[in-house]
Amino acid sequence: MFVPITNTPRDYAWGSETAIPRLLGTEETGEPQAELWLGAHPGSPARILDPSLTGGHTDLESWIASDPTRIVGRRGTLPYLLKILAAAAPLSLQAHPTLERAREGFERENAAGVPLDDPKRNYKDALHKPELVVALSERYEALCGFRALVEVRQIVDLLVMIDGSQTAPRWELYGPIVHLLEDSPTAFESDADILRSVVSYLLSGAEEVPALVGHLVRTAEKALHPAHAHLTDPYTPSLETVVRLNEEYPGDPGIVISLLLNRVTLAKGQALYLPAGNIHAYLSGLGVELMAASDNVLRGGLTPKHVDVAELLEVLDFDALPVPYLVPTQPVPGLSVFTPGVPDFVLAQVEVGIDRPFAAPTVGFTPLGAAIGICIAGAVTVTGASGTHRVSRGEAFFATPDEGSLAFGGSGTAFVAAPGAPAAELP
Repeated sequence: MFVPITNTPRDYAWGSETAIPRLLGTEETGEPQAELWLGAHPGSPARILDPSLTGGHTDLESWIASDPTRIVGRRGTLPYLLKILAAAAPLSLQAHPTLERAREGFERENAAGVPLDDPKRNYKDALHKPELVVALSERYEALCGFRALVEVRQIVDLLVMIDGSQTAPRWELYGPIVHLLEDSPTAFESDADILRSVVSYLLSGAEEVPALVGHLVRTAEKALHPAHAHLTDPYTPSLETVVRLNEEYPGDPGIVISLLLNRVTLAKGQALYLPAGNIHAYLSGLGVELMAASDNVLRGGLTPKHVDVAELLEVLDFDALPVPYLVPTQPVPGLSVFTPGVPDFVLAQVEVGIDRPFAAPTVGFTPLGAAIGICIAGAVTVTGASGTHRVSRGEAFFATPDEGSLAFGGSGTAFVAAPGAPAAELP
């Protein structure tokens, strides 16, 4: 069965007022349109456009609950949430737990009697929340994962040098971080341990940290003067990010933490995969985001919301790793499949129509369960076991598992989310 679905974008303050309407051909409201959710998440379940198809149910959550095995398969729930995300301002620094940590934390907070709606609660469910994002804008800016310790030292040394170019550097502010970074890794202390100690200090609430943040921002502004251009490259984007973050979150320790992280610019069509423990923040841009259907977020700054420092330090992966680009496979012309290797989801990008670059006249894709698709350009037909459904730019659909293999035609671009493994293999 094909069921047309839609939703109203979430109006988070960091959202763009124009990016989603211009992508999907919908109305601009003058208010932020940050995220369009397509899934069964209770926070904003997708609306069903024709309830006569679903026994009168008006949203995916209630319809799936009425007959879960038939509608989504043996698992009984939809394991993913598909979003269109449009950031005009930076989101919070955050990370997500492993499945094991989520289960333990959920049980622990339940046993402690912490209400599910308590703003200080970390674990709203017992699930992990890996996610991927594919850039739809020409540039998609992000922070993700810890950079190599040698790079962090170079950035701090650069700022100390520029700070001391006219007067003595403020060692009473820089001293604690410089001391922590200068510790040499030993058999008992790795680079990851050093990065952990720096983050722990910055989030400790020490009385000198706000002064450090303010002074570092002023030094970054000085470093961005053209006279220092030969010194700041290749760290200019990171220093520009420091200045911008201070405009949004003045004095927040996450501003300094941003210098410890990889600064990434995705081109249109590039993707990131963010596994458990990867600290990240989206800075700006329009993208397709796909994640496990969980609410478990551990924040690390750039937010007025609760930051549980102790739990965050347990969840974060402090190992310095390369930027986690996710390169799609292209099994046939016109089909790109982003496969992160988790059972919760995969994302397929379909390009059909002989007049479109990289497209094919028809494309086949076989979801391993219930699928959700959205057309972002042109018009696409989707044919399954029950017949053919047509979606135009801005329209979305839900396909039950009994549709089987899907054949796409027409002329347009669509993204299709599906489970990454059969129901028996899902967590």
